[in-house]
Amino acid sequence: MSLKLPATGAVLCLLAVGLYLHAPRTAMAGSSTAPEYTKTGEMLRPASYREWIYLTSGMDMSYTPKAVGADDASMFDNVFVNPEAYRSFLATGVWPDKTILVLEARQARSKGSINQHGHFQAGGIMDLEVHVKDQARFPGKWAFFSFDSTSSNGTLIPQQAPCYSCHADHAAVDTTFVQFYPTLLPIAETNRTLSESFRREEAAASLSK
Repeated sequence: MSLKLPATGAVLCLLAVGLYLHAPRTAMAGSSTAPEYTKTGEMLRPASYREWIYLTSGMDMSYTPKAVGADDASMFDNVFVNPEAYRSFLATGVWPDKTILVLEARQARSKGSINQHGHFQAGGIMDLEVHVKDQARFPGKWAFFSFDSTSSNGTLIPQQAPCYSCHADHAAVDTTFVQFYPTLLPIAETNRTLSESFRREEAAASLSK
């Protein structure tokens, strides 16, 4: 038995199918920004991370003493996070699985246009790194990837690298440096998700003032 649509119904049905078939892929795609990898384990660069949630910028930050004779060139670090993870953190104070934090480094300049004091960010990206939470894929839940260029895939940084232990020992929330994200630190404080190691460090820093 065939179903015979009224003329107006048939027209509307055909119109809907036509709109679906000819709609741009970006409009039909979901909003997910989950991490993607190649068959060899490299990470695909998040193409639209600059449209994600901006968290903070740092300038010339380093977690180790400055080496003698080191380059004095100043750098800005900009941090972005995928929107799904951001919304989840706002609600819970913790990062969900599939969180992606992107750090891009840009050269700081002081001479340009009408600028007389301070620094601004140069155009080119000097470095790009990703901190990703993928619990089923990585033994420690989190992993770091380094990108040689803005067009290359990311190379997994080995678990033995010092960045892993540094984040594990000093991060405010779940191996991430939320202490440097001014809009998120109060959220973690309210939800009581700050790490014990960070609390101790903050207490020690307060005593030394």
